[in-house]
Amino acid sequence: MSDKSAEFLSPDNAVLAMIDHQTGLLASVRDILPETLRKNINGLTNMAKTAGIPSVVTASMPEGPNGPVSSDITNVLGNEVINRAGEINAWNSPEFKAAIEATGRKKIIMAGIVTDVCLLFPALSAVAEGYDVYAVIDASGTWDEVTRDAAMLRMNQAGVKVTTWASVLAEVMNDWRSEQGYPLGGVLGGHTAYGLVYESYLSQQPKPQAAE
Repeated sequence: MSDKSAEFLSPDNAVLAMIDHQTGLLASVRDILPETLRKNINGLTNMAKTAGIPSVVTASMPEGPNGPVSSDITNVLGNEVINRAGEINAWNSPEFKAAIEATGRKKIIMAGIVTDVCLLFPALSAVAEGYDVYAVIDASGTWDEVTRDAAMLRMNQAGVKVTTWASVLAEVMNDWRSEQGYPLGGVLGGHTAYGLVYESYLSQQPKPQAAE
């Protein structure tokens, strides 16, 4: 394992890639509940925005049945989307690859619909070129659990780090005392059951004194 691969994620060394989270493709996902997937996607994108991590969003032939990128993503990350003309593997798109390279970052936090194509293929390609890829499996989705599991095994065999969005958030945060600590805790609390823990903690904090 290289030194770069052994480094933990941070706001300064990572880029987020959201691949083909399009309305038509999302409708075909069956390995995760739609409301859970949507919550996870929102958590992941809000994590990146809160931590100041740059993002690259791409879509495959959005004018066709795949449809446009979900507004859950563009509402958080902005409307800049790299629309691919036909490349199935986003890594084969010169515009997508150039956008990743322009960040100067070698760690890619990656999610895609569907898991076994839109996430799997660019994850394998990026790893082959020396990038450290974190495949966020719970912000991705596919036809069924067997298909998802097969994709996870193949990515793991190739050196892709298969992970979840909450684990990525905690790795990026690193320390509650960091500048992003409490804002990121709020993101986690807003999209998981950790919200009850976070609310309980905040209730115990000293209340600000009213000005006299």
